[in-house]
Amino acid sequence: MDLTEKLAELERKRMETVAKLKERLKYFHGIKHENADSEYKYNQIKVLEAHVLSLTEEIEELKAKIRYSQGPLA
Repeated sequence: MDLTEKLAELERKRMETVAKLKERLKYFHGIKHENADSEYKYNQIKVLEAHVLSLTEEIEELKAKIRYSQGPLA
C-alpha cells in the first residue's frame, strides 16, 4: 500500500468515525448523577473524540511525508 492509498483509507476512517460521533452526540444530554448508562455513553463519546484526533494527527503526518517525498519543486 503506497502513501496516497493509506491517506485515502485514513480519511475514510476519519469520516466514518466523525459520523458515529455526531450520531452519539445527537442523543447525548449530559451525564446524569449516578447513572451508569449516561456515564457509559459519555465514555464512548470521549473514545471516539480521541480516535478522531489520533486519525487527524496521523493524516497530517502522512501528508507531510507525501510532500517531503515529492521534493522541493512540488
